[in-house]
Amino acid sequence: MQPIFDFLFSEYASYPWHFIILELIAVVFGFLSVWYSKQENILVYPTGIISTAIFVYLLWQFGLLGDLMINVYYTTMSIYGWYVWTRKVDAVNFIPISLTTRREHQWSVLIFLGTIIFTSVVYEVFDKWQDWTAYVDILTTGIFFVGMWLMARKKLENWIYWIVGDLISIPLYFYKGLTFTSIQYIGFTVLAIYGYLAWKKSLNNNPRTASA
Repeated sequence: MQPIFDFLFSEYASYPWHFIILELIAVVFGFLSVWYSKQENILVYPTGIISTAIFVYLLWQFGLLGDLMINVYYTTMSIYGWYVWTRKVDAVNFIPISLTTRREHQWSVLIFLGTIIFTSVVYEVFDKWQDWTAYVDILTTGIFFVGMWLMARKKLENWIYWIVGDLISIPLYFYKGLTFTSIQYIGFTVLAIYGYLAWKKSLNNNPRTASA
């Protein structure tokens, strides 16, 4: 058991204690945010902002600029999503879950490509091309940017982007020595699958949007 523990957590021996505590807090609030998102609960946004604000600091320390920008972007999109999710389409009903339209798919491609280009420029400016993790970080940044935008607009397909990005992030964070965060992304993957199924069920039960 000890060899497994050492393999998973040995990196933390050299980390300041406040890094470890902050990472654990961010992980807890990250889980809460994804859980609330699955439940279509507005608390997805305040809990998410706490998590992302902490990760901005930690990711800067570890040189993952792409994921740092993801978390800055999350904070911005959380404000936008908070607004969208509280809008009413009539006197009673809030904006429902719906399918991504053709135009939104086109915007998704543009957001993905634009993010890839912008993040690559940032890595070049700060000379952060140390190893293969930079390229993976850039890829996940593009994926998560699209996922967050679609989630803010309550589109079912946002969960697909989260699942793909989460699966890629698991080995990335483990390799970088952020084991708790890697474990968090395993949990995120499971929650994202359940989130997709829950939103799909809600969509199918809403005749107004099921055929969108």
